[in-house]
Amino acid sequence: MRGDTNRGHRVRLLNMTERTVFFLSDQTGVTAETLGHSLLTQFNGQEFRQVTLPFIDSDDKAHEAVARINAAGEADSLRPIVFSTLVQDNLRSIVREAQGLHLDIFDVFLAPLEVEFQQESTHEPGRAHGMTDIEAYMRRIEATNFALANDDGGISRNYEMADVILIGVSRSGKTPTCLYLALQYGVYAANFPLADEEFETGELPDVLLEQKHKLFGLTIAPERLRHIRKERRPLGTYSSAQQVRYELRESEKIFRRYNIPNVDTTEFSIEEIASRILDSTGVERRVRA
Repeated sequence: MRGDTNRGHRVRLLNMTERTVFFLSDQTGVTAETLGHSLLTQFNGQEFRQVTLPFIDSDDKAHEAVARINAAGEADSLRPIVFSTLVQDNLRSIVREAQGLHLDIFDVFLAPLEVEFQQESTHEPGRAHGMTDIEAYMRRIEATNFALANDDGGISRNYEMADVILIGVSRSGKTPTCLYLALQYGVYAANFPLADEEFETGELPDVLLEQKHKLFGLTIAPERLRHIRKERRPLGTYSSAQQVRYELRESEKIFRRYNIPNVDTTEFSIEEIASRILDSTGVERRVRA
């Protein structure tokens, strides 16, 4: 029995061995990381060491990537996983020499599209996240500046320009969601924190009611909110269980009173929150991610 127990322990240790995952790109690596992360989350119990190698734009850099991949495989005694968005054929050929499981995103998707469109793709680096579309880039920058200027009821309160206005209690996820909407989609997002004045009266200020059709509420589980607040300000009533429950209860009353669509952010990532907001409000993605 003892031998079986030890063998089972060794199997568990083997299953938990950390495997190295590489994200290779001729640009920032964002596309490879995004798709790779989405796929890896589907495998529970696996441990990954993630390495991003961006700006692989020469033969020398491609050979350096191969050396790092092979070294990781030898150190781990497991072949690395390689997600690649390299566009140039010569660089892709070099990288394929590495001893790893190669998941070439352009191989997977571009070849079928070329057949469907009866046209070869440009194989031009940087089209996904580079500066090829200056208008889209500037839209992201302007939207980000707008989000920062209109953060937590900021001084500008230029709400007539907003595509969406997020409201909710402090630390419910308003600011990061606004910035994500701006950076990813060029959406002009402002946010307004509900506070004592709104809780006591149960009413929204006129500046918000004038743009009521743009309002979207964020709420969160009391336990999660209290944990977040305690990390930021552990002392005082700000993070007390009583205060947290009170603010959330009153904010949800306001959502119901004004029929404001809202989402519970507790179990959602920023990406999921943003997607739900855009789907619910119909706000146009001005820039495609």
